[in-house]
Order: sequence, then structure tokens, then C-alpha cells
Amino acid sequence: MKRALWMVPVAAVGVAAARRAGAARHGDDRAGDRWLTVTVNRPPAEVRQDGRLPDPLQRLAEKVDVRVRPAPGDRGTELAARLKEPTPARSSSAPARLAGRDPRQEVRLALREAKAVLEAGEVMLPDTPPTTRPTPAGRLVGLLGRRSGGEGVL
Repeated sequence: MKRALWMVPVAAVGVAAARRAGAARHGDDRAGDRWLTVTVNRPPAEVRQDGRLPDPLQRLAEKVDVRVRPAPGDRGTELAARLKEPTPARSSSAPARLAGRDPRQEVRLALREAKAVLEAGEVMLPDTPPTTRPTPAGRLVGLLGRRSGGEGVL
């Protein structure tokens, strides 16, 4: 029984390694080539007015490829972006994201800000905290918020 339980983690590692090797053989860098997408509640003509990108994405115009197309089901517009230079998988891993070293974080932030500008007219920022004394839970939330890399996601 102990021997069978020992084989489960080994098999899982083997499957993960085989998937990575298969992706490398086919030139599929899943992390670096992935399109990051948001759905904007606006028609495509309003998203790319006069052929220009929204300001947050315009700042990254040299670094990113941007795709604008109607969302499925006539539900607005899909705004997608990806870095022109693929990033290695290790630089977009969970530890790299937590440390703030994922190069795609800047693209995620620009997409989120572009969506906010297009839908609300401005980037909404949170209000100041209601208390003046930090509580233990507030300190933990503040730490996690700083570690989210400006993406707004913990």
C-alpha cells in the first residue's frame, strides 16, 4: 500500500514533464503566447475610435499586439492583447507573479484600465479605509494587495 501511494506523486510529476516536453516540441509557449482578454460593454467602433487604441493600451503600443473583435452573442467587444516578445514560462509562473516579476502584469493592468475608461470614463480607485488604525486583518489584506502586482487580483 505504501508503495502505491508513493507512485502517485511520481506519476503526477511525470505527466507534467511530458506535457511541458510536448508543448516545447510543438513550439507552444503557453504562458508567453497567450492572449489576455477582457470584454468591454461597447461596440467595436467605440473601442477603437479613429483607429486609435484606448490610452492605457496606447502607452504599450510598441510592446503589445492588440486584437479588437465583436464578443460572442452580440455582447460588446473583446479587447485582447499579448506581448510581441514571448515570455519564458518561468517568468510568468505563480512565484514570479507574486514577486511582481511577470512581464504580462503590465498588459493585464492596461487591459483593466482600458475597460474602465471605455465603460465608466475613468479608472475608478478605491476609497480610503474607513478606520485610521490598521487592524490585523487590514494589514493582511494590505500585504496581499501589494503582492497582487497592481492587477487587482489576489
